[in-house]
Amino acid sequence: MTSLLTNTAAMVALQTLNQINASLNTTNNRVSTGLRIAQAQDSAAYWAIATTTASDNGALSSVQDALAIGKSTLDVMYNGLESTRDSLQKMKELLVSARQPGVDRTNVQVEIDGLLTDMQNKAGASVINEQNFLAVDSSAADWNATKAIVASFERSASGISISTIDLDISSLTLTDAHATAASKIGILDQQRGVAVTTGPSPLAADATISVLDVDISALTDSEDDLQRLEQFISLVDSALVDTISAQNTVGVNLARAESQKSFIDALMDANDRAVGALIDANMEEESTKLRALQTQQQLSVESLSIANASAQNVLALFR
Repeated sequence: MTSLLTNTAAMVALQTLNQINASLNTTNNRVSTGLRIAQAQDSAAYWAIATTTASDNGALSSVQDALAIGKSTLDVMYNGLESTRDSLQKMKELLVSARQPGVDRTNVQVEIDGLLTDMQNKAGASVINEQNFLAVDSSAADWNATKAIVASFERSASGISISTIDLDISSLTLTDAHATAASKIGILDQQRGVAVTTGPSPLAADATISVLDVDISALTDSEDDLQRLEQFISLVDSALVDTISAQNTVGVNLARAESQKSFIDALMDANDRAVGALIDANMEEESTKLRALQTQQQLSVESLSIANASAQNVLALFR
């Protein structure tokens, strides 16, 4: 039966065309944006996971920057300690050579003074990002021996947390501006008690002497002066050992920072892949689907046109 008021065929064709147009719009959006899930309404669960992961990647990017700054700071420290180690080694060699009778110790002291000044200047110049860990003031109100380098950003069921690489610089600093000499913690200016137990007149430990106090210009070849010279040699050697230990500590943390930076890079790449797997569109699939939907759309339009034309056939019955 043909009805003039209700065109069932046209209604079905129109409904089919609307469905095809909706699918075509969705596919067009995916092809345009490259995203299978661009909004929460596309898939609330996947969108939430992808958005949270992308947010974490933003935080990890800041961690990368912090690690880069921290690594540069450690690198500056290492170079400063390396230069100090070389200077202490030269100073030790000069003191050993001054042990030889007849040496002009005044001229040797001139060289030593130059090395001491050079070490203090380099310690003061080891600055990056307005931070200097080699020349400090342990009496300052804001003094904190533990320096933290941001190393990671982590999310768990209990919340988020920030991991750090902690560095205790109390045994790494070279000079300390503390007003009390006995309280100085710098490798070069801390008070060291060094005893000399050899020789006919052993020298007891002198607890009020530091590397910066070394002065051999007035020493003679007397037994007491030679004992004092040996004390200076032991004093510089002790500072040299401390400097090597400080270099080792900084070097270990440099390696940790480099390793952590590589890990963060890999973690961010993994997060990007995870986000892509959740929300990226399969372009090969979508392009094929787009072509098919365009063909279906054309066929559906033709079908609708035929359905609408069927009512015209009723007129032939009245001719």
